[in-house]
Amino acid sequence: MRLPVVRNASLARASLAVASLCLAFSSVSAQSLAPAPLATVATLPGVVVTAARSPQPLSELLADVTVIERDEIERSGAQSLAQLLQRQPGVEIQQFGGAGATSGVFLRGANTAQTVVLIDGVRTGSATAGTPTLEAIPIEQIERIEILRGPASSLYGADAIGGVIQVFTRRGEGRAFDANASIGYGTYNTSAAALGVAGSSPTSRYSLQLAGRRSDGFNAVVDPANFNYDPDRDGYRIGSVNASGAVTVANGHELSLDYLRSRLDSEFDAGDAFGDRTVSTLQNWRVASRDRWTEQWSTLLAVGQGRDESVSRTGFGDAPFRTDQTQYLWQNDFQLRALGALTLALERREERASTDVAFAVTGRDTNSVTAVYQVARDAHSLQANLRYDDSSQFGGRTTGALLYGYRFSPQWRVTVGGSTAFRAPTFNDLYYPDFSNPNLQPEKAGGGEAALHFSTRMADVAIDASATGWYTRVRDLIVFGCDANFVCIPNNVAQATLQGATLTGAANWRTTSLQGSITLQDPVDSDTNRLLPRRARTHGSIALRQDVGAATLGAELVASSSRFDDVDNRVRLGGYAIVNLTAEWRLPRGITLFVRGDNVFDGDYELASGYSSGGARVFGGVRWQL
Repeated sequence: MRLPVVRNASLARASLAVASLCLAFSSVSAQSLAPAPLATVATLPGVVVTAARSPQPLSELLADVTVIERDEIERSGAQSLAQLLQRQPGVEIQQFGGAGATSGVFLRGANTAQTVVLIDGVRTGSATAGTPTLEAIPIEQIERIEILRGPASSLYGADAIGGVIQVFTRRGEGRAFDANASIGYGTYNTSAAALGVAGSSPTSRYSLQLAGRRSDGFNAVVDPANFNYDPDRDGYRIGSVNASGAVTVANGHELSLDYLRSRLDSEFDAGDAFGDRTVSTLQNWRVASRDRWTEQWSTLLAVGQGRDESVSRTGFGDAPFRTDQTQYLWQNDFQLRALGALTLALERREERASTDVAFAVTGRDTNSVTAVYQVARDAHSLQANLRYDDSSQFGGRTTGALLYGYRFSPQWRVTVGGSTAFRAPTFNDLYYPDFSNPNLQPEKAGGGEAALHFSTRMADVAIDASATGWYTRVRDLIVFGCDANFVCIPNNVAQATLQGATLTGAANWRTTSLQGSITLQDPVDSDTNRLLPRRARTHGSIALRQDVGAATLGAELVASSSRFDDVDNRVRLGGYAIVNLTAEWRLPRGITLFVRGDNVFDGDYELASGYSSGGARVFGGVRWQL
């Protein structure tokens, strides 16, 4: 029998209609949002660095950005990064089983390989598969996430068609000494524990965090007719260490080090009695020197490396793949006073692939130069990006972006912009024996967006709202196909149109917070007008949070309309609406008890055809903060 899925489209539409009722509101502060981190729009105290490669006030951003802070991550109770991202505006996910299974992100309807993922400023991902290993990024090690939507190659080079997701790992800032610990247990014999220490002084900071998680899991493929069916549980184990430190060697001059290593051992079904599994090792490090030479000129000199290593162990033997991306950066930030601010950056990225497959080429280098100009005058704001990437493999590419904002009252602001991007072919696309095409060219994209923002504060009430519409055209998409002679290779033959609108909102009134988003989109193949695989026309979420004395109660609804699992739109994935519940009890001495129920009504739905989502589950535990 086939895995039952929710095929009641009217239920999903009704749930999303309820979601739209809260969209007159948007986010307020990182300390007062709903229990699951939804759309933290740009009105929080602080800054964002991903949108311009240098600090920008959240309230004046011209780009479409979401920020997720550490306390929001803890309140969410999310068990994986993919689960956390699923609740964000404009974000959909695919997942082939439980929390440790292979997963990917569709940002504004773009393919999973068309979004750049950074960890502390360093790229992570596979140069052979072309996608980041999201499931190996441990949620316990994350301090902050910034999601930049829209084509962003003018800032970060190849592959940023859908946007950029930057993960900042935990570090010691603010207190002389801090310690934390947590432990939890839940459904499927899932257990997790974390322990860390951190501290800072006027001249130094340090942090060390250890974390581990394991689960017996559930049977990811439950249909006996499925070729991959294997009636066993597909569990996982993940362990990680994160260390960071910085020292001020002189006034205005700081040296820093960030390091993350994570190892994930995740089982999967492959249609045999063998204990099939993939062991993924993720390692990122970066050494940086931040120097302020004058009041108007500061620099960042950094070298780092992102390593993505995986070994699939099956009855047919081991299949190892490893990617090393060594990255060098020299960035100069100039404050031009009345003339604005200018950022100039020189970069070099060295990609090296290592595998048992006989690739004709296993490395490529890219040298880049980037310029970002920002200026604000009264009610007007402007940002212009220009970047040139010179690859040893496919030559030169120039991308740009122009963003403009106008504040026509203290409460109302409008932003508009246009940008271009491209995606480089993977080593698999170019050199995999008998199934590749060394003549492939990069995919190209261009488009625009416009947004309207509203913000007001009235006594005990804070309300924010935003509506963002976008249009992106992607040309020369790389598609794998076979000709009449059954010669199967990839070619630049397809086009895609990504268009839609996202409404986000939240309101905070005394001890009550309401937050939500809804995305209406049309990500389609431009030639056939069929939906791109695993992407819905409508998806959204709502979260309600209520403080009751020392307790905080939360409820969350996540819903999506139907999708298709294939390019021909024949294999339908039903729409779904799931409800999650959270509760926290704050006790003396920094102790917090927590519990989260996911999919509490046990709805059946699929994020990839034939793969179970695990049904209802609960996870609870205790956190301690010194």
